[in-house]
Amino acid sequence: MPPEEEHRVDIHIDQLLAERGMTLTDLAEQIGLTLANLSILKNGRARAIRFSTLTALCDALDCQPGDLISVRHRA
Repeated sequence: MPPEEEHRVDIHIDQLLAERGMTLTDLAEQIGLTLANLSILKNGRARAIRFSTLTALCDALDCQPGDLISVRHRA
């Protein structure tokens, strides 16, 4: 699949934030990302994620990578 095509990866940051009573701003400050970059990731517009960012997200949200990311099945 060419990188230009739409991906089927869903990011569940909103759900995890709501469950933990956190805001996106709180999370951005805690993991050291700008609010703009975290918003790009949250909205599924990121082209990649560093393992260090994924680790920081999992630490801050007390979750596993599979709680943050899922892949939709093909239609």
